[in-house]
Amino acid sequence: MKIKGLQDALFITVDDGEWAEVEPDLLASFRERAEFFKGARIALQVGDRSMKAAHLGKLRDALARMDISLAAVISTHPSTQEAAADLGIGRSLPRRDVVNTHEMEGVDTQVQGEQAVFIQRTLRSGNNVHTSGHVIVLGDVNPGAEIVAGGNVIVWGRLRGLVHAGAAGNETACICALELAPTQLRIASHVAVSPSRRGKPRPEKAFIRSGDLVAEEWHMKRTRS
Repeated sequence: MKIKGLQDALFITVDDGEWAEVEPDLLASFRERAEFFKGARIALQVGDRSMKAAHLGKLRDALARMDISLAAVISTHPSTQEAAADLGIGRSLPRRDVVNTHEMEGVDTQVQGEQAVFIQRTLRSGNNVHTSGHVIVLGDVNPGAEIVAGGNVIVWGRLRGLVHAGAAGNETACICALELAPTQLRIASHVAVSPSRRGKPRPEKAFIRSGDLVAEEWHMKRTRS
């Protein structure tokens, strides 16, 4: 399956194949990443599959037992659309997840935010944070602490623990910290260990460039309003 983060949900594209064969593998993937998906809302893209209400009801109940909410089932097949409607499951993405920039030009309007966990304290050894959204820490992340996020991780302090951004495979995610000295750094499937450093610490941003995990000085640019 393929996962894409939306503002308040995860958009998941199901692999091709017969549903009877795909469903067990799909549920196994959710169980393997139970901590990541816990509490998440998902929109499932099933393509042109013909699915009955019994199929969708069984899937919805299985996901609910893992604390996952089936917010929408997106399909081009009429019977699948009808089954979703019968069960009260959405059949399209929420409109707030779609932004038409041409319509917004010159218009003073509100900007939709994204799901994030804000922590206003130091994360000490043994503290674990797992979320499908972003993580913002106003404090340090000590060795032995762990952060796993589906989105970006921003630490307004010293980052010395284990941090995994883009945990569901999002290679556009980044990790920023005032002092970047983690025991281990991960973005999507890329892993790096912080090298020994000398001199005064400086804000840095880690991200994927040309398939490599790199870290550069973090410039917080001021934009004109």
